[in-house]
Amino acid sequence: MKKIITLLFAVFIFVSCQETKKETPVEKQEVNTEQVTADYKSIEVEIEGMTCEIGCARTIQSKLSKFDGVTYAKVDFESKKGQFTYDANKVSKSDIIKKIDGIAGGDVYSVTKTNDLPKIIN
Repeated sequence: MKKIITLLFAVFIFVSCQETKKETPVEKQEVNTEQVTADYKSIEVEIEGMTCEIGCARTIQSKLSKFDGVTYAKVDFESKKGQFTYDANKVSKSDIIKKIDGIAGGDVYSVTKTNDLPKIIN
């Protein structure tokens, strides 16, 4: 008799602890299948405030190469210029200038001139 009561008690606990899942209807979501083609543009900027190759030029190059939308970054200390290729759908020329001007607290580097570079056709 004890075994039957223990078995019934175990079954009761097992059944009462189970959660019943209510299936909720899945709403249809519209999926945007339109793909946006990247619009790559290149610029050359003159940068004032660089005092060394490794600390300044490489810092600017490193920060811009990690900036979302920038696909190429090269800063030359000798000429005080930087070349950047970017996706115009993600970032603008003014965003790049602001990023350079804001490095090191915004007090050190400044973009003095920008030139749009011609597109390279493959």
